[in-house]
Amino acid sequence: MSTRHFLSLLDFSSDDLKSLINHAIDVKQKLKQGVSHTPLSGKLLAMIFEKSSTRTRVSFEAGMYQLGGHAMFLSPRDSHLGRGEPIEDSARVISSMVDGILIRTFGHDRIEALAAHSRVPVINGLSDLLHPCQLLADMQTWFEQRGDIAGASVAWIGDGNNMCHSYINAAIRFDFALRIACPPDHKPDPSLLASAGDRVSLHATALEAARGADLIVTDVWASMGQEEEQKQRLEIFADYQVNREVMSQANDDALFMHCLPAHRGEEVTSEVLESSQSVIWQEAENRLHAQKALLEKLLA
Repeated sequence: MSTRHFLSLLDFSSDDLKSLINHAIDVKQKLKQGVSHTPLSGKLLAMIFEKSSTRTRVSFEAGMYQLGGHAMFLSPRDSHLGRGEPIEDSARVISSMVDGILIRTFGHDRIEALAAHSRVPVINGLSDLLHPCQLLADMQTWFEQRGDIAGASVAWIGDGNNMCHSYINAAIRFDFALRIACPPDHKPDPSLLASAGDRVSLHATALEAARGADLIVTDVWASMGQEEEQKQRLEIFADYQVNREVMSQANDDALFMHCLPAHRGEEVTSEVLESSQSVIWQEAENRLHAQKALLEKLLA
């Protein structure tokens, strides 16, 4: 039997993903009730971080501890990954000693190469192409707030980045309509767009994408590795801020999500972040619970 990885939402079926989210909700309730749940006793997760992180590192490390296992942090500075050892060689060595590998990196090809040469499950903690673990938390948050997202209308406003790409994959697996508003030169990957068919549509303005939406989502305008473009991007994305006017185009009970960290006053105003429609803190906490469910599914 081949090793199962989680590099993209599309690695799991719709039924698998919904089952995982329902289990994440159950795991969350167990934790809050003080019920011991340690199915990963004796299991070890290696965590390779080639990009800095707050939520991903804390949630996976805490999650492994709460499930009875242990997480080992590896950075390029402290390992041979930063001294030129091929990722394929590192995969063979590391996977011979642990039960699972999490990697957070730049090029998605590095994650694919790691998975191809690993004997244990590999989890995509973020790449320049996709951020599937964040989508697990986002979908869990929606399910807790509203139930099944099938048939809903979701507006993505901002950069056609890894988060936008994962929302495209989520539209496929969870069967919702995704309306994307991006600057002309910052649209999502055309092949990913094509794969979603008529579930995804592109819109010229933030107001147009937000019209009638049930959920509005955004992300920073300059991701890690794009800091030198910060000033230029402020000008390019100026018309794609999520503010009161944009939220007023959505349905009255629409929710707002952001994967964080947020640059208040840039891609979103503090007014929206702190509004009653914002569920960003629940969304952030759910990184822990959704990933615990994922770890249990892959490693138990």
